[in-house]
Amino acid sequence: MNGNILELQNLSAWYTEGKNVLSSFSLQLRPHEVVGLIGLNGAGKTTFLKILSGLHEGFRCDSIRLNGQPSNFRDKDFKLRRYTVFAEDNSFQYFTFREYLSYVAAAYKTKLPDVTELVRGFHFEDYTDMLLKDLSTGNKKKAFLITAFALKPELLLLDEPVNGLDFQSTEYLYQLIAGYKEYGTVLFSSHILESITLTSDRVLVLEDGQIRRSFADDEINAANIREALHDKNEL
Repeated sequence: MNGNILELQNLSAWYTEGKNVLSSFSLQLRPHEVVGLIGLNGAGKTTFLKILSGLHEGFRCDSIRLNGQPSNFRDKDFKLRRYTVFAEDNSFQYFTFREYLSYVAAAYKTKLPDVTELVRGFHFEDYTDMLLKDLSTGNKKKAFLITAFALKPELLLLDEPVNGLDFQSTEYLYQLIAGYKEYGTVLFSSHILESITLTSDRVLVLEDGQIRRSFADDEINAANIREALHDKNEL
């Protein structure tokens, strides 16, 4: 075992057979790191996170290993080790936040977490007992983010987590992501350069369905990433 939490070899994905969104995509995630995935619109970021979340069937992968053992994205063990916050999520509309949190804790076989600090940090105190369908886009995002960080899964997946958040909540989210290495690994996609450069230990640049470049440590800066994306006006 080489110490990686997740290893994927030669992943391909499609919505229409023969028209790949991802091709020859390989990835290794180490325990207790933050990895940012960045790319222009249509690069395949959200598709990849949907595959990891068991929500996209049009794919094949030569090898999937979780903590060194063969796995697949719909294995019970894999599901219990990861939680995903999507850019937009309209599920559980008739649950309140507290009802949803209780449901998730039971599904992940863990005790109900104390979310007092997270609720305060996201300024969510007035919304905990509202139906999710009645929340604004930003507050709905906060509900799922609070659940994610309270649950503390081994693998936390975030799809455009900053979208819809106010300035204070965005700053608080950056702190949470950067500090999450105490509990597990974060893989998050973003088109916002600041969120990538402020929190990531590694940055993967996704282009045309493949990881074209990667940066780590002092290499992670706006100039390098812009150059890798071939479009200095996009970010």
